Amino acid sequence: MALSNNQKELIAIEVIRTLYNKFKDFPDSATSNRNAPFHEAFLNAFSEVFNDYVTSIPIFISLASWMHGLNTSLGLSFLEKTAHILCGGEKRAFTTKAQTSLQISRNQKSVVSNIITELTNSIRLPDLFIEDDELIATNEVELDSTDFTADVFYEDDEQIVCIEMKTVQPNKGIFKVEKEKILEAKAALKNTNPTKEIIYLLGFPFDPLSDISTGFNKQNFMDSCINFRKYFSEEEFLLSAELWDFLSGEENTMQEILDIINTIATTDFMDIYNYLNSNENRINSEEYCDKLQSWYLFRDCNLIENNGVILERIANNRRLQRTYNQQIFRIKNENHKTKTEYNNLRVEKLQALLI
Repeated sequence: MALSNNQKELIAIEVIRTLYNKFKDFPDSATSNRNAPFHEAFLNAFSEVFNDYVTSIPIFISLASWMHGLNTSLGLSFLEKTAHILCGGEKRAFTTKAQTSLQISRNQKSVVSNIITELTNSIRLPDLFIEDDELIATNEVELDSTDFTADVFYEDDEQIVCIEMKTVQPNKGIFKVEKEKILEAKAALKNTNPTKEIIYLLGFPFDPLSDISTGFNKQNFMDSCINFRKYFSEEEFLLSAELWDFLSGEENTMQEILDIINTIATTDFMDIYNYLNSNENRINSEEYCDKLQSWYLFRDCNLIENNGVILERIANNRRLQRTYNQQIFRIKNENHKTKTEYNNLRVEKLQALLI
């Protein structure tokens, strides 16, 4: 079963938001680089190597900075939000500051410490099922667990699932820290929810070692990450298409996500964006609706198809007329940068008129 139209639309909105924001942030000159003298000085040594690829070192540095921003946007925003859309989850913090921290017993603290020590010293191999059994509390819960935030959190009547979304090129030494945090988190969650299965996994959005965009080889990936095998078993992480299928509960999810991105991320993106955000173009209902459909904006297309009914029902209501005439994307300034967001409230109010 494929993703629902609602899921496709929500993912498409995140694609549009990410693309627009990065278009507006794209360096049109090297002026943004005037405060990077050390980078430029070092890169002068590579000027001959760059000749066939780069027109100027300052522009190269500006583009590198922009690319770093895109990586951050994908990791901290797009991928997490897409994961939430697929599974109906959210980001959730269990911290002292938020007054949501959980508790574990002294014995559980000791068990976690012992597991980490033995894994570090290669006295034992990681084993998800044995470790989970060892984490069950055997005395009174009285200590605060280490603060943690699950990038993806969802809960039903039978289980609680947490996923830590990670970069595909993790820093050296990160796995020991992650393992200790996850062990304490699982123990604390189990104490609070004794009848539910607790699942806490690492999630890597793609496999950089695969020649296929949605492909993956977990064994090769583990071998490529320093000390990964020392602390984690294959059952404790999800990689590439495996992650996205797990989140959606459907097969071929990663390819569907890539298809949505590839459909919207074209060279005429800004032209289509501006066309859709111009109210005057709604008069060309067929063309306008075709563009909405191509961007998976199904609810807006439905409004266009029922435009006559909506106009009749807002005829004597100035407030709804104002809502009707709003743009489908809102522009806002944030930290001196121009960004966009989908006008969801407009769609919801106008859709209500069709019920």
